[in-house]
Formats: sequence, C-alpha cells, structure tokens
Amino acid sequence: MTIADPAATGGTGTTWSVRDGLATLDEPAVLLKSALDAVFTRWGAEAGARQQSYPPLLRADELRTLDYFRNFPHLGNPVTRIRPDRLAARAAARAETAALSATDLADATHLLPSAACYGCFLHLSGTSADVPVLISTVAQCYRNEDHHDGLRRLWGFTMREIVCVGSAEAVRAHLDRHQERISAFGEALGLALERQPATDPFFEKDGSRTLLQMLAPVKDEYLHTDGTAVASTNNHRNFFGERRAIRHAGHPAFTGCVAFGLERWVHALDDRFEGDLAAAHRAVRRWGERS
Repeated sequence: MTIADPAATGGTGTTWSVRDGLATLDEPAVLLKSALDAVFTRWGAEAGARQQSYPPLLRADELRTLDYFRNFPHLGNPVTRIRPDRLAARAAARAETAALSATDLADATHLLPSAACYGCFLHLSGTSADVPVLISTVAQCYRNEDHHDGLRRLWGFTMREIVCVGSAEAVRAHLDRHQERISAFGEALGLALERQPATDPFFEKDGSRTLLQMLAPVKDEYLHTDGTAVASTNNHRNFFGERRAIRHAGHPAFTGCVAFGLERWVHALDDRFEGDLAAAHRAVRRWGERS
C-alpha cells in the first residue's frame, strides 16, 4: 500500500492515510467504520427511526433560508461546472496550473452538505404530522476547515445522524436517551468521553436565539481525551420548523439530532487500541452482541 502522507498515517502505517484532508481507509479501518455505523444505525431502528437517503447536493437558495451563509459561509463547498463558452479554451490550454481558474467556472447553484441533517429538513419542508417523526440517515459531508489533522479534522468525512421531529418534549427525550447510550458505549470500549457544551454559532449571531443558546446550550459534544469530538447531540428548537414550514400538531415542529463522525470514532479507537483496529473491531462487535 502506498501512503500518501506518512505524517498523517494511522495505526501501524497501513490502516489509513490522509492527503489534503481526504482519507483513504484500508480494510481494518473500513470494517471498523462499518461496525460502528451498524451500532448507530441499530440505535435509530430501536428508537423507531426510518432510514432515508438524500441527494448528495443541496440547493444554495434553500440553504439561504436556513441562514447558512450568515452562520457557516466558511464551511461551504460550492459545486459548479466549466462554463460552456470556456470549454474549448480549457481543452486547448496547457496544464501549466493544477487549479481551474474561477473565470472558467459557472456560478454555483448547489453545495456539498456540511451535515447529514440538512437534506432531511429540506425534504420535510411543508409537511405536517401529529406524531414524532424519526429518521436515520448517513451522508458524505464536507467542511472547509482552517487546517486538517489526520482523521480528527477532514475536508470530507462520513456522518450518521438520528433525527427527531416533533414536540419539544419528544426532542428532549430523544437527545437524553442517546446521551446515555453514547456514554455507555464509550465506557464499554474504554473511551473516556467528556461531554461539553459546544460553541457553534448555529443561530443568527445577533438574534434572540443566540441569547437562548448561551443560557441553555443547544449542542453538546462528546470529546475523546485528545479533544476530538466523536459525537454530538443537537437541539435546534423550532428553527427548522419555522424556516421550512415543518409542522407538528398544528405548530412549527421542534427538531433535534444525534450525530456521529465515523472517521473520528476510528481515530479515537485507533488511539485507544494502539493501532490494532482488528481488536477495536472485535470490541465493537462484542458490545453490539451483548447490548
């Protein structure tokens, strides 16, 4: 196996490698990642969540209704194409530069997702239900980070989410239930996960929701000993319900999600098992068989 970046190699030097924030996983890491996702998927199924898959691209005009470009413009990864009037020039151009010039590109109307739940809330726009709706989804997500760091901080990564849409009480119960499961799972694997409030600027920086977020944090992260956030629980209150006309029992729905960064779990277990991902895989499977 060729290692793209020896400084960003995990475990024994053959289980994963990272270049430009993009990870390549060899079989031990692939099997561990799949076993972890199977655990989190089963949690969703046991909660009554329906599995759904969403498009790999999100419309920029729809993200604008969610204040995405106000709160997270630095994370965005626009998707575009070469302008039709520039195709001949690009074909004739010499490969003197690795990058495509912005002058050759069309305006971007779509972005890659930076979280798995955006597709869910856009899909549910304009819907109404009288009972809580639970959805489990997984997506390749992309974030323009200010730096990359092995599997801890990637440009492209895999996120599993379990989403609850319903009353404020249903969302709170959903998050509480999974907070307990995350702690128990980490403890069973020998991971000392620390739960801490996150400081993500989810709502408008100058809005009333920001004050509420400061008084009662809407996001908790579960941190490995080196500070890697492997999971989070997120209470959006009725933000998505209001912005996307998602209703529950005649009112804007409350929403919340539990998110798992699968490559970050691989990193934490690689650290815990000192590079022996086969042993980490066995531990995850044993826990799944017992629980």
